[in-house]
Amino acid sequence: MSADAPRPEPDAVEGAPHPRETRVLHGQAAAERGFLDAFAGGRLHHAWLLTGPRGVGKATLAWRIARFLLTQPLPGGAAGLFGAAPPAPDSLDTPGDHPVARRVAQLAEPQLFLLRRGWDDKAKPPRLKTVITVDEVRRLKSFFALSSADGGRRVVIVDAADEMNVNAANALLKLLEEPPENAVLLLVSHQPSRLLPTIRSRCRELRLGTLGPGDMAAALDAAGAETGADPAALAELSGGSVGEAIRLTNLDGLETYAKLVALFARSPGMDRAAALALAESCAGREAETRFDLMLRLAGLLLHRLARTGASGPPAAEAAPGEAGVLARLAPDRAAALRWAGLADAALGRARRGKAVNLDPAALILDMFLRIDETAARHAA
Repeated sequence: MSADAPRPEPDAVEGAPHPRETRVLHGQAAAERGFLDAFAGGRLHHAWLLTGPRGVGKATLAWRIARFLLTQPLPGGAAGLFGAAPPAPDSLDTPGDHPVARRVAQLAEPQLFLLRRGWDDKAKPPRLKTVITVDEVRRLKSFFALSSADGGRRVVIVDAADEMNVNAANALLKLLEEPPENAVLLLVSHQPSRLLPTIRSRCRELRLGTLGPGDMAAALDAAGAETGADPAALAELSGGSVGEAIRLTNLDGLETYAKLVALFARSPGMDRAAALALAESCAGREAETRFDLMLRLAGLLLHRLARTGASGPPAAEAAPGEAGVLARLAPDRAAALRWAGLADAALGRARRGKAVNLDPAALILDMFLRIDETAARHAA
């Protein structure tokens, strides 16, 4: 990356608008209502933990809440002292032409602080840090000192809280224990179990769920993502995550998963030429992303086989003919246990091999052969 090139933002999904630019949040009305009810009832907590699978809108909700809070008067302010109090808001919407909304979009709002991974400018070339460091958290001290002179609320967005190292987490904990006046912290967390229990205990949780096909289609349309795919299949394959759906679309994930299903439709006795072609598509240094995609999709297929054996085929297919393949290869609970065990063993073997620089194509082909052998043992 050249020195003049714009730096990618660590909290953005390639091919989609940044969450602060997303004006509408689809499929999360319950979470929005939970926050609004607390606000209207005078129970605005100083720290909120926004949880749920990656890519379902947690960061978008955080930015919506931030804009909302920064445009709402403080309790007992001028609006409450002189005349009737304004009616309780029934939406988190903030007009796009509001001065706060414009400043937030430009990351120029003085009452808002975004805590996220920074850049390591000492590296050659500069690169994103892998964690949020304590130095990033310490910048909050200056933010609260400077913003306190302006009065009003101060809002902090942490995206993602899971990425804080131990020192950063402990520094943030001190703020949660003794929050500055009129401060609200919004912590985005994909894996809240990785956070310090003391951090979780000082936050009120807003849980966001996965999206169904209708909300998925609406969210992708709002993001400008032209998938051309069946929303039900994309919702199944992405686990109801818009972010993951966009990533899959960018990498032809639906087409690749359909090829995997077709490959094992003949198991035991898969088409070796087709298996080799799929495996070789993951070879080479430039194909590392493709290797990771193939592992995710193969893992998804194995887990869907296990679930089919335990509770029957899924309600919606993620690829044409998938339901029949799953039902044939996983007819009962015994098969479910075999597929679940293979998922752990085969995927772990492939990841360990990649870590020691074994040939990616050979690793993928080995995984395919193990799947076919498991199908053969069931048929026997």
